[in-house]
Amino acid sequence: MTFPYDSARRQLQAWQQDLDARGSQLEKVALEASGVQTRGADLSPADIAEIEKFARSKDAPNALKDLQRKVDSGEMSWQDISSGKAVNDPDVQRAMQTSVPSLKRAYTAIKEGQNLDEIIAAGQQRTRRSRGDFDDDAPSDFTEDAF
Repeated sequence: MTFPYDSARRQLQAWQQDLDARGSQLEKVALEASGVQTRGADLSPADIAEIEKFARSKDAPNALKDLQRKVDSGEMSWQDISSGKAVNDPDVQRAMQTSVPSLKRAYTAIKEGQNLDEIIAAGQQRTRRSRGDFDDDAPSDFTEDAF
């Protein structure tokens, strides 16, 4: 004879097993992440100068220009941003959100073995199109060959 709570107990046990497996995976990922050394904390003066140069250029996205204004006002430094100290700042998060899709596309293209110069040129075409400088022969954002 099957009692109604047997089914509920089996479901609860399945959820517990799933939770345990996910917890195990989380521990594994956390251990791997703790061994990763980030580069951000050791930006050279030349690196910072390049970042600032681009952030002040007409090609820089508005989110990056906003960060440069915060750096100029002394609210934070590029070292703070690159090391993760400023990760909770809303402007840093907004800049990251606007950059991540492009970085993912570039990463995928690099892993696929595409030519770096072509990847960079494709990224620059995207930037021009987002500003309204359209090229009729360029692939659209909705095609696979857009990047």
